[in-house]
Amino acid sequence: MDYVIRAVRAEDWKKAREIRLEALQDPAAPIAFLETYEAAAARSDAFWQERTANAAAGVRVRQFVAEDPDGRWAGTVSVLVERPSDEAVFGEPAVGDQTHVVAVFVRSGHRGRGVIDALLREAVAWSWSLEGPRVERVRLHVHEKNARAAASYRRNGFLPSGHTVPMEGDPTSLELELEIRRQPADG
Repeated sequence: MDYVIRAVRAEDWKKAREIRLEALQDPAAPIAFLETYEAAAARSDAFWQERTANAAAGVRVRQFVAEDPDGRWAGTVSVLVERPSDEAVFGEPAVGDQTHVVAVFVRSGHRGRGVIDALLREAVAWSWSLEGPRVERVRLHVHEKNARAAASYRRNGFLPSGHTVPMEGDPTSLELELEIRRQPADG
């Protein structure tokens, strides 16, 4: 694979905005994202600068990108840190210390080349490496009609948790999760 997977940097905010707006125009966007193109396009430069700086800091959120050999972003994924003591996100509190994979997108010309697999591996590795209370699981939501995305997630080890998560305008989002990471015994 000829892509470099890396965390965003604060100065990447224009590229972060560009790929997000493109993602929101993808034919799958209505079932893949909770945000609309119109809402995202109306946001100020200051919003995108702050959002990208927060993702670059990697404290509560981290965004990863796949760069092709020409430096163009082929795909992106973001990971939110969720703790039981945090305010409820997506309608319910976290069931434990976990991360939540969101905003997954691979540009159409780069699909089928392993970009999503590499992005998900990086997102999961970052999740397991977090300091503080150990992350017990990595989760994501996928619309039951988004077969392409669901297949990618399952191929990368995400399995149905048996839980559906009601979301505004979308009662059919399925929760997928990775099992708690098993550490090899010391010694």
